Amino acid sequence: MKSPCVNICLIDEPTRQCLGCGRSLREISGWSQMNDAERDAIMKVLPHRLQLLPQVTS
Repeated sequence: MKSPCVNICLIDEPTRQCLGCGRSLREISGWSQMNDAERDAIMKVLPHRLQLLPQVTS
């Protein structure tokens, strides 16, 4: 199963999206129950979402 997870699991409180992969908490929790088309649709919008989120600094 494809996953955008990059093992940087930090949630941006205002947006409730992961700063590592860009998914929402709902998308993360339901990922394994989604079909390929649903996952692909989410993966298409993640690059844009990540541009809008604060950058993770080490």
